[in-house]
Amino acid sequence: MESSLSIYNTLTRKKEKFEPYNPPFVGLYVCGPTVYGDAHLGHARPAITFDVLYRYLKANGYKVRYVRNITDVGHLENDADEGEDKISKKARLEQLEPMEVAQNYTNRYHDSMKKLNVLPPSIEPRASGHIPEQIELVAEILGKGFAYESNGSVYFDVEAYDKKYRNYGKLSGRKLEDLMANTRNLDGQDDKKNPFDFALWKKALPEHIMRWKSPWSVGFPGWHLECSVMSTKYLGEKFDIHGGGMDLMFPHHECEIAQNTASCGCDSAHYWMHNNMITINGQKMGKSLGNFITLDELFSGEHKLLEKAYSPMTIKFFILQAHYRSTLDFSNEALQASEKGLERLMKGVNTLNKLVTSDNSTVDVSDFETRWREAMDDDLNTPIAISVLFDWTRVINQIHDGKQKISAEDLEQLKKSFNTIVFDILGLKDETAGDNTEMIAGLVETLLDMRMEAKANKDWAASDAIRERLTELGITVKDRKDGYDWEIN
Repeated sequence: MESSLSIYNTLTRKKEKFEPYNPPFVGLYVCGPTVYGDAHLGHARPAITFDVLYRYLKANGYKVRYVRNITDVGHLENDADEGEDKISKKARLEQLEPMEVAQNYTNRYHDSMKKLNVLPPSIEPRASGHIPEQIELVAEILGKGFAYESNGSVYFDVEAYDKKYRNYGKLSGRKLEDLMANTRNLDGQDDKKNPFDFALWKKALPEHIMRWKSPWSVGFPGWHLECSVMSTKYLGEKFDIHGGGMDLMFPHHECEIAQNTASCGCDSAHYWMHNNMITINGQKMGKSLGNFITLDELFSGEHKLLEKAYSPMTIKFFILQAHYRSTLDFSNEALQASEKGLERLMKGVNTLNKLVTSDNSTVDVSDFETRWREAMDDDLNTPIAISVLFDWTRVINQIHDGKQKISAEDLEQLKKSFNTIVFDILGLKDETAGDNTEMIAGLVETLLDMRMEAKANKDWAASDAIRERLTELGITVKDRKDGYDWEIN
């Protein structure tokens, strides 16, 4: 299968033509959430970015296995292997089982993704469901001399690894010499040979709730280990694309590469893709700064920084209007501009469905699909694709106003292409459609109430006329003793 898609590979720092290992099959792995709190804007961006990639690959005929994990153990408060497990801490504070915390926030994450119309992945493995495989990988890395045991914990020996492979830091651009000079020892880390070594297995302290038996201690796996295990278990030792947020590039993804290379001698992922961060009014988002906004708060408007509630599709459209590799700055003004832009686009879709055809066309419909495909093929350039949509929304309005003409054949092609990019690839939805459904339901209920009144007055002709008209419109009415049921066929 010939692909026109080029993607920016963080590993090589350049755009490369996408060539899967085994076309038409594509393996895609993306780091999912650590489920100890509600999903926020920072979770929405990678979910939407890689949803668009997933949709676009499928639209181009690829058979994609998309794996996005759930981290429910091993992610400590500090990247330097200290502090408490984030989920264990939440469980202790809320007096819950850790898996209760993980399940609750996984459910809430799924609910937010559904609202954003993000497709579920093909496989969604959990770290806690792959402990035996993680223990096996630790043993393998130990056996090859790239790890050491210390007081029941096992650490990856970065210096020993780099001595052989000379590539630690190749993804993030970090130099081992700089890490040696600038990484300080932290309290409680005397077990490590070097402060930049990272945990493969941690011995559980007596108060640590989540623990499993291993050859080294009763403990739990390191955070980086799970993604090495789950990506290669479901996609093979070599797979096509590994994605995630730019904040994961170091240490998480760098450590994944080291673990994979140490165990099987290869990086595993061919292309590494990273979405950039979201700032809020020019500041990094953070709980300590008071500018941390969850998706539920955005949807409800209940946050001091929000002037109003914003719909899921407004949030999605806002994210898609910036290239995934650029920083995206949130503000009420930016979201309100996205809201108006989305409304204009959806009006364009509705107008498209009302166009009257002519014998010939004065517009070049093929130009539309050529331009948005060129944009998407250029490293998923959604802002350019959206600008093409707005250009053609103007053309649609011109046709509607009689200033341009379109033939029946061209109109069919334009509708198909417009729906493909708007709904199938960008994954947008017309949120007003839900309002119309409520309005239709209200109208049907009103008519049926009028029918009930006619029956009470023994006006059988009016009662039958209402029922027959609703039947013609595809609505089935079933009378009950105390009222009625109805459904749309």
